[in-house]
Amino acid sequence: MTTPARLDDQPAVLNEKGEFQVEDEAIDLSVYAIEEWLGFGVFCVLGATVFHQFFTRYALNDSAAWTEEIARYLLVCTVFIGIVGSVRKNSHIQVDFFYHWLPRWITRPLSTLVDLGRIAFFGYAVWLTWQLISRIGGQPMSVTPIAIGWVYGVVMLSFAAMTLRAIQVARRNWRNGYSVLERPKTAGASS
Repeated sequence: MTTPARLDDQPAVLNEKGEFQVEDEAIDLSVYAIEEWLGFGVFCVLGATVFHQFFTRYALNDSAAWTEEIARYLLVCTVFIGIVGSVRKNSHIQVDFFYHWLPRWITRPLSTLVDLGRIAFFGYAVWLTWQLISRIGGQPMSVTPIAIGWVYGVVMLSFAAMTLRAIQVARRNWRNGYSVLERPKTAGASS
């Protein structure tokens, strides 16, 4: 049976007068990179579009036809821009089970191979997206006359940014001599 934590271990929320007083930590916005701010901006536009759709459908009883398609594409853009931040932080889901049991002379080259494979995948995705844009990029969306290439352009630029961020992560792993796969407790320590 575990013993409950003592009250002395808890942070104080009452001051000397018995009044509730809690001090928040300072907010540090410097931890967010440009891709996270850009993703937040696209997300805000998405939220405004969905609100417009909701308002016109339920308050005015005259739904704006363009909002559903634009919201869908804004969601795609938000996701791909957001993935760039995940690559920068190296916070994607990863399987590190074998890294606990295999010797370092196997895990270090394997980890480097994972880094190189990630870079190759994102680079290849840039090329594939470029091929897609060159074939169908000029076609208009279903409801609006905006070219679908704009959406795929955001996806391609996101893949390019993912490639650059993956290169930065690989360089950091090479410089440190280990990756998060080899030392999972270091996740989030450096970004």
